[in-house]
Amino acid sequence: MGRRDVLIYDTTLRDGTQGEQISFSAEEKLKIAQKLDDVGFHYIEGGWPGSNPKDLRFFEMARKVTFKNARLAAFGSTRRPDLSVDECPNIQALIRAETPVVTLFGKTWDLHATEILGVSLEENLELIRDSISYLKAHGREVIYDAEHFFDGFKNNPDYACKTLLTARSAGADMIVLCDTNGGTLPWEVEKIIRAIAELIPLDLLGIHTHNDSELAVANSLASVDSGATMVQGTINGYGERVGNANLTSIIPNLELKMDRHTVGRKKLEELSSLAFFVSETANVRLPNTLPYAGKSAFAHKGGIHVSAILKDNRTYEHISPELVGNSRRVLVSDLSGKSNLVYKIRELGDFDPEKLDLSPLLKHIKTMEYEGYQFEGAEASFKLLVNHFTKGLVEPFQVKGFRMIVDQMNNGD
Repeated sequence: MGRRDVLIYDTTLRDGTQGEQISFSAEEKLKIAQKLDDVGFHYIEGGWPGSNPKDLRFFEMARKVTFKNARLAAFGSTRRPDLSVDECPNIQALIRAETPVVTLFGKTWDLHATEILGVSLEENLELIRDSISYLKAHGREVIYDAEHFFDGFKNNPDYACKTLLTARSAGADMIVLCDTNGGTLPWEVEKIIRAIAELIPLDLLGIHTHNDSELAVANSLASVDSGATMVQGTINGYGERVGNANLTSIIPNLELKMDRHTVGRKKLEELSSLAFFVSETANVRLPNTLPYAGKSAFAHKGGIHVSAILKDNRTYEHISPELVGNSRRVLVSDLSGKSNLVYKIRELGDFDPEKLDLSPLLKHIKTMEYEGYQFEGAEASFKLLVNHFTKGLVEPFQVKGFRMIVDQMNNGD
């Protein structure tokens, strides 16, 4: 038996675009979908075809593309209470999208059924049953997203479980438990999933978490550890409010820390470029501090740290950066030791550390940092300093003097 598989379901193109400042054209969405497919994602949620013209156009274009690894999903809600499935425009839009997979969300929390949707608890079960049965009859793989599941379970566990059993009996292929408000804690997730496992087979359970308590990744991993076999999330954690579960962190954690098979170790090396590609397409700067893929994820500033990683990178790195397509960076600052200088000088490749006066160079840098200069983002300035402190260096020229000419026009320019 190989490592246990976990299905990776990306919703960057739908849930991710609900994040502030995140927007993609239909053409950009298609490029991202193809990139996700290349990396080996199992499911790509393209959007909600019943909600806007852009998503309709995306699905039209996607029909002409052959995906090698991923199955494309259209997203939508259960039928409207006042319409049959044949009459409901949302359900019909899902059919017209012609995707092999439909992801359908329904009300799980009794509060949302009665107060927001305005139906009885029994009517809500009928909406779930009718919608899933209809989509299955049209040959679709149906993933049922149990919206607000964890809040619903805490408030009324019997009813929350009834919604899942209804979805299962109607033919749902996968049931995904959603922490829509992002307020559930990891040990609550584990406890609830263990309870649900008595009703729904674990190989049919997935997880969809939000990051409002900064626990979306932790809750996703806890769910997999409890037996869930699908994780939904977005690249770089984009999403409504403070974001969704960050697949850029979840995938390497599953592969490298939990020995689960997702996209495979080789494809993991494309993770950092994928994160950068999506952020560039969104025209949103990738946070330096993003775990695994961020510029600072393997950056070292303290002299003691650098001295140690030069001997063995395991001393201050939890994985080798190359595993996720990232690279190690050593920073030069007033916290630097000689090890920082040696590493950066070797990185420059133009100087021999043996021919440098390292002690006065380090002292000079610390003095300049104290005066307000910074060398972390000024490698050319650092190179000039190194040049200045090279032993036996013959200066290429000497300044004998200079002349400065300033022109000013009559109009003041």
